[in-house]
Amino acid sequence: MTPSVFADPRTIRLPGGPLCLYEAGPVAGDRPPVLLLHGAMLDTAPLIWRHLMPELARERRVVAIDMPRHGGSRPWQGTLDQPAMAAAVDGVLDHLEIGRATLAGLSMGGGVAIGYALSRPERVAALVAISPGGLDRTRPPHFLTWLGLRSDRLLRYATRWVASPSYLRRTMERQFAAGADTPDFEEVMALIEAEARLRLAHGERALDDWQITAYGPWRMRLNHLPHVHRLGVPSLWVHGVLDKAVRERSVRQAAASAPRATFVSIDRAGHLAPLERPDEVNAAVLSFLDDAGV
Repeated sequence: MTPSVFADPRTIRLPGGPLCLYEAGPVAGDRPPVLLLHGAMLDTAPLIWRHLMPELARERRVVAIDMPRHGGSRPWQGTLDQPAMAAAVDGVLDHLEIGRATLAGLSMGGGVAIGYALSRPERVAALVAISPGGLDRTRPPHFLTWLGLRSDRLLRYATRWVASPSYLRRTMERQFAAGADTPDFEEVMALIEAEARLRLAHGERALDDWQITAYGPWRMRLNHLPHVHRLGVPSLWVHGVLDKAVRERSVRQAAASAPRATFVSIDRAGHLAPLERPDEVNAAVLSFLDDAGV
């Protein structure tokens, strides 16, 4: 069953389109609110944050959003690259009258959060980056990947292919370290399949603009790694030992470069550690926030 923190979403209107958000926890308090940013493709807030958000909300105000062109945040106009995603975060914080927040993100959401903390340091109290994107100079096979990303037709065809329930189940059983024994596996699959149907119904590409625009022909256009030494807030960097999408070396390098940074490795977890090892991820995040005083 989807946790009750996701039972009453509301939608706000931003210049690019509707933005669906979920709120929980005490509004008043000394701690800055936590804003949760999920990853790309078939991620949504109720999927990725089903375990972490209820725990955070015991003592903190927490806001989770369906990122533009995910979940209830459709339709959306324009190219959703890093600047557009940062503008959407601005819109959420402004609408909710939040001056500073702790940002926590997974994969694409982690990359968006890193970029936001670098470009708007006055609005960020702390950073949690879980297997974040945007930390590589190249990603082999780089040129072939960039070439494939140039084909709009291929990316839209891939959406139809990915929407097959049998394909999704086989893929997720391989991606999760515990396969079908992953916590709440059937509920997780129902959420993933629902998002795949929405992506197909809206005629969207299989990959997000943020992923596509990050690539140049010879190197990544989006690479936060050379800049994370400028982060002015405490940061937690989390990586699943079995993650095949984000290299451990890149996350460790970021943690080593960033001031006041902590690195945590999650055993028996891949790219979706908050779903695969929720107790370990929850404990790491809560301990970090308590130690950082946020």
